[in-house]
Amino acid sequence: MYLIRNVRLYDPMPCGIKDIFVVNDRIAAIGENLKPQLEGIEEIDGRGKTAVPGFIDQHVHVTGGGGEGGFNSRTPELNLSTAIKAGVTTLVGLLGTDCYTKSVENLVAKTKALRKEGIGAFCLTGAYVYPPVTLTGSVAKDIVYIEEVIGCKLAISDHRCSRPTKEEIIRLASDIRMAALISGKPGVLHIHVGSVGRVIRDIIEIVKEAAFPISHFRPTHMDCHLEEAVEFMEMGGWADFTAEPEKADELFSVMERAGISRMTVSSDSNGSIPVWDKKRENVVDVKVGGMEPLYEIIRKLILDFDVPMEKAVQLITGNVAKSLNMYPERGALKPGSLGDLVLLDGDLKVDTVIAQGKIMMKDKRLLVKGAFEEVPLDVKEE
Repeated sequence: MYLIRNVRLYDPMPCGIKDIFVVNDRIAAIGENLKPQLEGIEEIDGRGKTAVPGFIDQHVHVTGGGGEGGFNSRTPELNLSTAIKAGVTTLVGLLGTDCYTKSVENLVAKTKALRKEGIGAFCLTGAYVYPPVTLTGSVAKDIVYIEEVIGCKLAISDHRCSRPTKEEIIRLASDIRMAALISGKPGVLHIHVGSVGRVIRDIIEIVKEAAFPISHFRPTHMDCHLEEAVEFMEMGGWADFTAEPEKADELFSVMERAGISRMTVSSDSNGSIPVWDKKRENVVDVKVGGMEPLYEIIRKLILDFDVPMEKAVQLITGNVAKSLNMYPERGALKPGSLGDLVLLDGDLKVDTVIAQGKIMMKDKRLLVKGAFEEVPLDVKEE
């Protein structure tokens, strides 16, 4: 049991100075001058700090990505400490270009491992290719029968993808929709959008011509397709933007035009960032995406563009939870919500992280690590 005293609370809307009482894995009460008459309560001084919901990252290569530059270019698996230091308490894992040396089986196993280590973890079946790779032999059955699987990954408009047709996308989306109805899951078709071809024109036409619910389509990397992103959001869809702090001005411009109600941000963490030669034929270098930019771009919006905290933080909390049908259990700080929260210091940097009611990092000191991580516990990270 933790009682956080006198913290500035955003749930994610501004609530003023409050106390937050966390019992087991849930928020039990929020109020002023709370006085629970119970033994064993640890009090945390929240003065000068800001409490926001734990961050939700819906695009994470938990088993690593890469492979475009040969076997030695495969990126490593995600470590628990990486998520905690970034303030991420819930994530969605997925595969990337490499579904040959990495598998859905491996992805589901890693997702289960992260749950065991104490954070919320879900995953997507499929990868870049069509027909999608699966665990059971069926996208629908993966969603229906595997607890962690909430949707499917697919790539379009990319020189590395299978170039699925409109009819193939409709067939896949229909299978996902039926599985979602049966299983009670969001049934997302999380779409990597590349920079060639029709971009998301096929998706827009499917929604208009086939009267297919737009809620199932979740195009990502839309920071590279700003006009299409605005059009898609105006149609009622969710558009996901990859967290690149140097593009904060572009993200701000979209917010100004379309508002924030249909926007989300994700990190693409642990995925590979291939560097191509001038002809885009060969990979000359491979870098690894980090998770820190997920909040860095939010902080930049607040400090450099004067975006109110309650608007900026929704892009990685409440909006993501709503888009995945997880709100208000996740993405909110309300009585009954999961005990997932982040305390920011006076400079709005991640200070303390609580995941499912357990303190994972306090005063910038990491208190937990993954099973095989060589990370010192209770040692302040420099």
